[in-house]
Amino acid sequence: MNMTRDHAASGRRPPRVYASVLVLIGLILAVGGGWLVILGGSPYYLVAGAATIIAAILLWRGDGLGAWLFLAVIAGTIPWAISESGDYFWALLPRIAPPAVLGLWLLTALARRGLDKAYLNGPRTVMAPTLIVSLLAAAVLVAAFFREAPGNVSPAIPFVLATVSNDVKEVDWRHYGNTLQGTRYSPLAQITPENVSRLEVAWVYRSGDLPKPFEKTGYEFRNEATPLKVGEILYTCTAHNIIVALDVATGHERWRYDPKVDPTNSYQVVCRGVAWFEAPAGTPECPTRIIEATIDARLIAVDAMTGRVCESFGTHGEVDLRYQMEPPDQLHFYFVTSPPTIARGKVVVGGQVADNQSDNEPSGVIRAFDAVTGRLAWAWDVGHPDRIGAPPPGEFYTPATPNSWTIFAADDELGLVYVPMGNATPDFWGGHRRPFDEEYGDALVALDLENGRPRWHFQTVHKDRWDYDLPAQPILTNLPTADGVKPAIIQVTKVGDIYVLDRTTGKPIAPVIEELAPQGPPPGDTLSPTQPASAISLRPAELTEADMWGVTPVDQLWCRIQFRRARYDGTFTPQGLTPAVIHPGQFGITDWGGASIDEVNKILVMNSSGIPFYDTLVPRERAPKAVQSFVKAVKPGEPVSKGGGETGWGAQAGTPFAINNEAFLNPLGVPCNQPPWGYMNAFDLKTGRVLWRSLLGTAERNGPLGIPSYLPLTVGVPNIGGTVTTAGGLTFVGAAADEYFRAFDLRTGREVWKVPLPAGGQATPMSYESGGRQFVVITAGGHSNVGTRIGDYTIAYALAAAGP
Repeated sequence: MNMTRDHAASGRRPPRVYASVLVLIGLILAVGGGWLVILGGSPYYLVAGAATIIAAILLWRGDGLGAWLFLAVIAGTIPWAISESGDYFWALLPRIAPPAVLGLWLLTALARRGLDKAYLNGPRTVMAPTLIVSLLAAAVLVAAFFREAPGNVSPAIPFVLATVSNDVKEVDWRHYGNTLQGTRYSPLAQITPENVSRLEVAWVYRSGDLPKPFEKTGYEFRNEATPLKVGEILYTCTAHNIIVALDVATGHERWRYDPKVDPTNSYQVVCRGVAWFEAPAGTPECPTRIIEATIDARLIAVDAMTGRVCESFGTHGEVDLRYQMEPPDQLHFYFVTSPPTIARGKVVVGGQVADNQSDNEPSGVIRAFDAVTGRLAWAWDVGHPDRIGAPPPGEFYTPATPNSWTIFAADDELGLVYVPMGNATPDFWGGHRRPFDEEYGDALVALDLENGRPRWHFQTVHKDRWDYDLPAQPILTNLPTADGVKPAIIQVTKVGDIYVLDRTTGKPIAPVIEELAPQGPPPGDTLSPTQPASAISLRPAELTEADMWGVTPVDQLWCRIQFRRARYDGTFTPQGLTPAVIHPGQFGITDWGGASIDEVNKILVMNSSGIPFYDTLVPRERAPKAVQSFVKAVKPGEPVSKGGGETGWGAQAGTPFAINNEAFLNPLGVPCNQPPWGYMNAFDLKTGRVLWRSLLGTAERNGPLGIPSYLPLTVGVPNIGGTVTTAGGLTFVGAAADEYFRAFDLRTGREVWKVPLPAGGQATPMSYESGGRQFVVITAGGHSNVGTRIGDYTIAYALAAAGP
């Protein structure tokens, strides 16, 4: 029979466009599903794809049995999705919604006109079953959504906050973490969960410091500054290290100092803050001063009242931090992004090196300088442990040692500065590392403030091959224990472990055990057989294929295939010559934002994130030419020549392998692991228990291909930045990729306030008092790695006047 004439005679037009869409989807699912089955994965995609292809062929011919078959695919998808995802809405949505939406066409008049009587008439009519299956799919998703909504906050362990007066007292914020102890805790209690809804913008300051044209593509540009407040002045910095002094009540600029950094002689354009110092009585110049370290590796001192350079500090107000560093042709890979720590009159500073460039980058030496004169007081160089001062003339600090790029804490009474260390460069292969590199990599080190000698150190990762640097300032507090009150230090980690140690000895207060770790290093390298694990931890659950996610079944299938192709043995899976899934990834469960603490109630609060990475070591001769021809030197006035960066390709020159390390995203730019990707977390440090966990962030500014979804649905999004906790029972946080500033109720973990920011709030907020009002301030500067908008804003919030 001629089907064309038969269709014309009957007046039917088979749904061939619809059938074409189905056959394309079916082919992708069947071919990809077959590959997944070969890799040992779920057979669902192969079965669903094959059935969809057959259904599409039947529909092309106008055979109503095709509708029945595709309806069977949809109906079968629902129990399969529930078996994998339970009642978790965000996992069910991409499994059920796309096929169900495609199936809705079967209810249209076009479907009825285009198909034969097997679809239209008699007891076999598919209209009612289609409606039933559609309603069932919708009911499952709606039920999961409403079950998910109240589950946003984990059930809190009942506790009562100690009562704190809400009388506003004169309170400054003199250090990055408010105190040298790094608590990020404000004793101000004027703003509470009950009145936080009345917060409004008090003032906005714009610095005008935005990316230069070449920086838009050649650099990581962001402003992550946490301002300081001393008296009636707020001190902050811009991405190009311009120091700005603002009036605390109005935000008006009092003065600015531009050190005119050369961003072509750096790797990142970023500033996290400055340091304040009050000189001893009788100091003739700059009795109070602001000291900052710059992205072109200078230490600079200016008068805190005028912004004029302190000429007697160093050489005309500056100290060259690249002095006696080598190799000379890689000095542009050494820079400083974090504020120095000033204690006992000494400016203690570390430094950052460019990730994954070579095995011979500048030293990770930790140095202290006299805060009045700028003279070197001591240097801790792990390659020369017996040397206190600078190297002899003609010699240099030991190259390529572990460095510390984050913020330090100090205990004036004990005379110790606490330095969180990273690993030796490059990050992802360690066959070349020396014993002292392995001893101090990823260790929290207590250095004597008088001479720089280590008193103790505690290592959080052995033989780090994952870029698990200690990323954040530690917190010092006195902690009640069964053995009495102990002087504690708390260190958060990228792995997610939270270490609570005795800060006088480095011995654990919260239990720490050594666990067996995955083995099988790449050729020429070694791994530690065990890794430490803390009893207090935010380590993510191990991934499974069912955890792979996508906006549609197609990109979800892509993620499943990549997951099955890769090696994954849980935390500390080693990289190799075939792909490896690294979870937590190199940005960690937490990064430099760290944590804050309610000092009165001993509650630790921190935001966390969780995006896996996908890493492959590649023999150098097989790496891209741009990576093989890694250029060490940089010409004046040109962007840094570099063999890759923090993500993507890294040259790792001097080792057998380049590295390709990318966030584990699908082709639509969506993480391959299912949400949530971001949380707020609270721990009772007296017991180690989790008090609550809350999702952090909505899907509003996130979506496939980087297109915002504008859906105000709380999903938990990637975040970088920190928190401030106040005596009013609130924790404030920006950090999230959706560009909101939020407050959480410390008692319950519930979000009680949020406002949109004009740019990404990837900075740590602070709080201060002025004129009887409590202010909360955040820098909205954006962040290239998070994908938020770049800005130049400092924004202060305070309570609006009470209404009538």
